[in-house]
Amino acid sequence: MAQAAFSVRMDENLKKQFEALCAEFGMNVTTAFTIFAKAVVREREIPFKIAADYEPNYNEITRKAIADVNARRNLSGPFDSIEALMEDLNA
Repeated sequence: MAQAAFSVRMDENLKKQFEALCAEFGMNVTTAFTIFAKAVVREREIPFKIAADYEPNYNEITRKAIADVNARRNLSGPFDSIEALMEDLNA
């Protein structure tokens, strides 16, 4: 199979850290990127979670309910039956 060059720009310190870690794994950077590319192609997804910080836009009632749960305030239950749960919900 023909080989092709692939150039990546990154922070110099990150590059050095990555090269050192790859060496600990017993491989070079090319092998690491090849493993990554094969996994992406095979699985048709990035093989790890990529997420941005998310700050949901909750209304005031929801924010208060979340604060209550986090502070363990105004909680109900546990319930022994669905009927007991429904009774509490309807109260």
